[in-house]
Amino acid sequence: MKTKRFMAVALTTALSAGALYGSVATADTLDNVLAVEQQKTTAAQASQKRIDKIAEETSSLLQDFKVVNKEIDGLRVYNRQLEKQLANQLAVMKELDESIENVTVIERQIQPLILRMLEGLEQFVQLDAPFKIEERVANLENVRNNMDRSDITVAEKFRQVLELYNFEAEYARKIDSYSDSLNVNGQEREVNVLQIGRIALLAQTTDSKISLAYDKDQKAWVEIDAGEYRRALMNGLKIAKKQATIDIMTMPIPAPEAAQ
Repeated sequence: MKTKRFMAVALTTALSAGALYGSVATADTLDNVLAVEQQKTTAAQASQKRIDKIAEETSSLLQDFKVVNKEIDGLRVYNRQLEKQLANQLAVMKELDESIENVTVIERQIQPLILRMLEGLEQFVQLDAPFKIEERVANLENVRNNMDRSDITVAEKFRQVLELYNFEAEYARKIDSYSDSLNVNGQEREVNVLQIGRIALLAQTTDSKISLAYDKDQKAWVEIDAGEYRRALMNGLKIAKKQATIDIMTMPIPAPEAAQ
């Protein structure tokens, strides 16, 4: 009886010990499971962070890629425009090269033309009425002296000759007066000269007693009727000096020649 009781107690003790050992084993296993899950969670979080970072970097790279693509498109358009401009500039350069070659030929031809124009103008001044003759001859001499200068371009020489032609043309379109000295009856007298274009060239002594007109046929100054033209000549001088209003003047003008 005692032996059975002892065995029962021993069995109960063994069962209690087994249960206790089983509980301890189960707790250790659960802790291990939880630890593993925690590690997995931590690893998953780290992976997610890396994924998020890669996604952000990818998004940033995509934006940069789009910006660069737009810049590339813009550069392509710009390059096409530059190519057109370059082609146009090359065409202009070709035209300039041809123009330079032509200029050399023209320059060789225009220099003799300028000299002929200047010679023709000199002859014209010599044959024309002698108004402001010293000034006109001096202008011609200045331009003539420039013809041999190497520091003046052909274009500038041509411009100067054309300017002289403009001056001569202007003389024919205006009424002018100036002071001069003329040989009157063997004496040098101070006179006021009245130039009416190229229609008439008249003069009057400063005391208004003697009136003169230039005769192109005789190529000389001749005395005119002081009574008839004295007052008209005085009025003409005032008009030329803008001291009187423009009015009709009676002047000794030669009749036009018949055409040959």
